[in-house]
Amino acid sequence: QVQLVESGGGSVQAGGSLRLLCAAPGSIHSSNCMGWFRQAPGKEREGVAAIHTGGGATRYADSVKGRFTISQDKAKNTVYLQMNSLKPEDTATYYCAADPRFSFPCLPDAGADFRSWGRGTQVTVSS
Repeated sequence: QVQLVESGGGSVQAGGSLRLLCAAPGSIHSSNCMGWFRQAPGKEREGVAAIHTGGGATRYADSVKGRFTISQDKAKNTVYLQMNSLKPEDTATYYCAADPRFSFPCLPDAGADFRSWGRGTQVTVSS
């Protein structure tokens, strides 16, 4: 498993922006796919975005398309989630995940069984 540490969460007003970071000290080079997920109180986990670390292909949930961008910096072993035009419904704890399998479908599916998970960072958007 890869150790993942999220940061960058906070409180913003609707329309604002935040950039989340997922540091992977164990090297994202050992991960084929990395993703961001979120879970709000009383709700099920929701996939947000995923990136294939080899080719850079990205996938997004419909709810965040056009507003969020997932990217990576392999030199820094870090994956980012740039979140713009934030809405109150984006309020949740955001989790980073990683998986090493080349056969793993790199998609932000809520039920995806990524091998490694971070502890999360809280994002709160006020109206």
